[in-house]
Amino acid sequence: MQKYTLKHLRELESESIYVMREVFAQFENPAILFSGGKDSIVLTHLARKAFYPAKIPFPLFHVDTGHNFPETINFRDSLVDKLGVKLIVGSVQKSIDDGRVKEEKGINASRNQLQTTTLLDTIEEHQIDCAMGGARRDEEKARAKERFFSHRDDFGQWDPKNQRPELWNLFNGRKVMGEHFRVFPISNWTEMDVWQYILAENIDIPGLYIAHERDVVWRNDTWIPVSDYINLRDDEEVVKKKVRFRTLGDITITGGVESEADTLEKIVEEVAAARQTERGNRADDKRSETSMEDRKKEGYF
Repeated sequence: MQKYTLKHLRELESESIYVMREVFAQFENPAILFSGGKDSIVLTHLARKAFYPAKIPFPLFHVDTGHNFPETINFRDSLVDKLGVKLIVGSVQKSIDDGRVKEEKGINASRNQLQTTTLLDTIEEHQIDCAMGGARRDEEKARAKERFFSHRDDFGQWDPKNQRPELWNLFNGRKVMGEHFRVFPISNWTEMDVWQYILAENIDIPGLYIAHERDVVWRNDTWIPVSDYINLRDDEEVVKKKVRFRTLGDITITGGVESEADTLEKIVEEVAAARQTERGNRADDKRSETSMEDRKKEGYF
């Protein structure tokens, strides 16, 4: 009798598609959290495969800090046009203008933490009962605690000690009025899995992930790109380096790594040899030992 087996990427793909179809079955108004980064791009690609030949039945939901890489916004808009899907944008700048949040000041100021209020306000405004994200357990220790279906209370908060069991891949999406879920279909993927899948599926990605020359400054042990949103110290020197970014966030907090990886094949090789986590170059994660978990408890991604 012939055995039917799946290679590991197809097994991960199948698991993620199953989770997304469960979301479609259990929730009334789900959305895909889309940042323009590789993980949310893969998530969108999986949604496309899960419901083909129909269009993706979820809107893409982007929390725009106003401090994004221009390349990220251009890629987002191009993909939305290509797929013909609805785009929901929550604006951190609007939250600041409305007095909902207060902008940080100083050399290391960031809008990253301000996203939580904008995220929760936009979820409430559009009555989103499930927000699917591209977070993976291998990224960061707080994200390693997440289940596939992550319950949020009516304040949008997460309790890591009170999560629902997921035995035999049975997911409990029951909630009461005001509560919602975050769902992470690619939880079991690694950074290497993501890049191998992008290579295998020939998925378009922003050029930020490919090695390119850029003006940068050395800060917090990483190469921060020079932009209109950062204030330089007197002793900081702007230099031109060939860098690429392993993870994308605000341009003010996303550090680059020196690299010659200018093809997908070379990126896979570089990731295989890397000894630092991909978020090791994110300044927002260096603010405290528990910075990610603290933000997630408040309602962060």
